Amino acid sequence: MHVRDVPALDLAALLCSRVCHDIISPVGAISNGLEVLAEEDSEEMRTIAQELIVKSARNASAKLQFARLAFGAAGSAGAQIDIGDAQKVAFGYFESEKSELSWEAPRVLMGKNKVKLLLNLLMIAISTIPRGGKIDVLVEGEAETPLFTLKCQGRRARIPANVEALLSGQNEPTEIDAHAVQPYYAGALARDTGMEIKMVLIEELVTITSAIKT
Repeated sequence: MHVRDVPALDLAALLCSRVCHDIISPVGAISNGLEVLAEEDSEEMRTIAQELIVKSARNASAKLQFARLAFGAAGSAGAQIDIGDAQKVAFGYFESEKSELSWEAPRVLMGKNKVKLLLNLLMIAISTIPRGGKIDVLVEGEAETPLFTLKCQGRRARIPANVEALLSGQNEPTEIDAHAVQPYYAGALARDTGMEIKMVLIEELVTITSAIKT
């Protein structure tokens, strides 16, 4: 399946697979914790299991809330979303990530696909510093013509293979799977909102910018 050949039904299925991939680990941990509670008599083990369940449930909830905003319908066509809601789900998502997040943005209503694009760019930002680090998110400009800047700093920072081609929608022979569908979807959001995405790597800093195409 090539970048230009992703039918709507396949795209929906791949996005569902991506969401399931993100939450299967914490849900599995909840299941394991419940099994320990059912089988163990040791108070110490039961306490550890309870802590695991609470932590994993919080993690699963945060990832689902993030996915709902980043991939979901989020209201009717043309709906607007408060940037503050995006900030809230972003920080929740980062509770289980290796990287630290800073966020600077005005509290404004913005078109839902622009907000979805910002959250999808944040997911790409995470992939640029797999060993962890810091991600600074800055939103500037008017709600109709925003400028998104994400600075990703960490050891062995990189631009993942094929991500730029997926973002741009180039007719590259890149296969789309549950892993590649997320940057592909981010590129589709950018094109829908008239925004352009650029990625620059300098030493251990990846800078991702997105602005209205001129």
